[in-house]
Amino acid sequence: MSKKVLYWAPCLHKVGTYYSTINSAISVQKYSKNNLKPIIINACGEWNDTEELLRKNNIEVIKFYKTNYFKYLPKNGFLASRFSYLIIIILSIFPLIKFLNKNKNEILIIHLITILPLFLKLFFNFKIKTILRISGYPKLNLFRKKIWEFSNSNLEFITCPTIDLSNQIKKIKIFDEKKIVFLPDAVLNIKNIYKDLKDENERNDIKKILAVGRLTKQKNFIYLLQEFEKFLKVKQNYRLTILGEGEKKNQLEKFIKEKKISEYVQLKGRVKNVFSYMKSSDLFVLSSLWEDPGFVIIEAAFCNLFIISSNCPNGPTEILDKGNAGILFNSNEKNALLNSLIKFDKMDKDLIFKKKILSKKNSLRYSIYRHFKILSKIIYESKI
Repeated sequence: MSKKVLYWAPCLHKVGTYYSTINSAISVQKYSKNNLKPIIINACGEWNDTEELLRKNNIEVIKFYKTNYFKYLPKNGFLASRFSYLIIIILSIFPLIKFLNKNKNEILIIHLITILPLFLKLFFNFKIKTILRISGYPKLNLFRKKIWEFSNSNLEFITCPTIDLSNQIKKIKIFDEKKIVFLPDAVLNIKNIYKDLKDENERNDIKKILAVGRLTKQKNFIYLLQEFEKFLKVKQNYRLTILGEGEKKNQLEKFIKEKKISEYVQLKGRVKNVFSYMKSSDLFVLSSLWEDPGFVIIEAAFCNLFIISSNCPNGPTEILDKGNAGILFNSNEKNALLNSLIKFDKMDKDLIFKKKILSKKNSLRYSIYRHFKILSKIIYESKI
């Protein structure tokens, strides 16, 4: 009889964590030879748009409510999103208690709004085995720290998507060190990526820079535009395309208009096929203030793009091998990205090729197959 692997990851936006949860479930279904059965918990309707994809991959979805109240939740802005998280927590309490009681001795992977399952496990004697998945360096407020300390004995493993993060979590000494494991996110579904790798445009003497992500403070696209505008005074044969939607869109549009660089910059919004843009670009730039690991940088590396990235915590430095597999610049530092762009423009083609090969090799750590191999090792060898 197969063991269930249950995913708890309620989220408001289709960010990297959303897709890595899907890919993790797909990897379990694809490679476990029916020994493991992935199931995604649909707390508020957040997985409704993906039901068809999940069904095609034989992944079951358990709905807490027939009504899709997710579409009514405010999603943008700090206070609005916190209000929505609170609503999800309150409405999920009793369905989650019932669900965890029912699924004894199964495996529960929790990510996003982890406070609810952790808190419930402190007061109920659930027999379910729990893995806490951490991404990004978490803000350790007093409440979270205490919940983690009390939850240590109730957790089988704590997984981190980068080695740097796993080392940082070990240093705070809240969890038993032997429970902390490096588990690369399931980012690359290689078969699907190859299907989408089509040239968006024919190449010419114009060099194309690509940036991808939600238009939020984290992605720091205003800094990217500021540095690119200065770079245009040095080189005019570059064009910048930014893919994504978000609350900073108006700010970015205003900057482009004021600096009169609309000829050189395109805000394309959300696109269906990111990989076609990656295929037809020369350079990928990541300007984020923090990432862990940085899904788009992994995808760009796999698609043979040269990468310039901020050295923000935690993923980029590790994926770019401290700059050996690309160019790293000091995050948000004036002229740091400008100088990196100039450096790339003058770089020898053979060196560019060598760095691209190394970054692609590093990206393969984040394939769905590699993710499954490590996850299955956690499950089987530890007998959870």
